[in-house]
Amino acid sequence: MAETCEIRRAEPADAAAIRTLVDAAYAKWIPLIGRLPTPMRADYAQAVLHHRFDLLHVGEELAALIETTGEGGHLLVVNVAVHPAFQGRGYGVRLLSLAETIAASAGLPRLRLYTNKKYAANLRLYASLGYRVEREEPYDGPGRTLDDDITVHMVKAIGATRPHPV
Repeated sequence: MAETCEIRRAEPADAAAIRTLVDAAYAKWIPLIGRLPTPMRADYAQAVLHHRFDLLHVGEELAALIETTGEGGHLLVVNVAVHPAFQGRGYGVRLLSLAETIAASAGLPRLRLYTNKKYAANLRLYASLGYRVEREEPYDGPGRTLDDDITVHMVKAIGATRPHPV
């Protein structure tokens, strides 16, 4: 039997589940970058009040999420996270496609995101989806321990339609 998959907007009560998913999804990167990834440091009780979170559930389980916010003339993808038990099923791609729809509906002509240069698989995925590297810069956030800790900023132009609130 096929698994039921549903996407819904997060509410403040979802903050703890968001935290649990993000911690599981990003834990594998700690040894590679020598610090906690930025999403693992976020205050999701606050973030859910100020950003849009779309949660992808498979059955009753939270499998993936995307966090976005309108910023200037673009939609910033703050975070895409897929629980390790659900990776490789296309859920991240599905949520990135949703972000394009959100941006287009808001009349925003581009999406932006950022990632660590050492996340090679993520960089390949984003490039395959039409994102291009806009710039690279040393990571300057908390916990920096390695000189090769580089943030890669990526952008994707999309066709915008009539504006709606994000």
